[in-house]
Amino acid sequence: MVNLFQETLGISLSVDSSFLTAFKYVGAGSATISVAGSAIGIGLIFGCLILAFVRNPKQNGPIFNYAMFGFALTEALALFGLMMAFLILFA
Repeated sequence: MVNLFQETLGISLSVDSSFLTAFKYVGAGSATISVAGSAIGIGLIFGCLILAFVRNPKQNGPIFNYAMFGFALTEALALFGLMMAFLILFA
C-alpha cells in the first residue's frame, strides 16, 4: 500500500526523526499544563483555608485536615501530569 502511494502520487510517507522530536516536545509541553492548574488549585485551597480559619476559629482541626487532603489530591494530579510529560519525552 505504501509503495502504491509512492509510485502514483510521488509522496514519501517517511517521517523524519526531527519531526518526531518536535512533536514530543509539543506533547510534553501540553502535559505540563496540569502543573499550572495544580498551582492555581493549591492557591485556592489555602486561600479558602485562611478564610475558613477567620470565619470559624474553633474548627481549626477538621478544616485543616480537609485542606491537607485537598492539597494532596491536587498535588497528585500535578505529579501525574509531570510523569506523563517525562514518559512522552524519554520513552
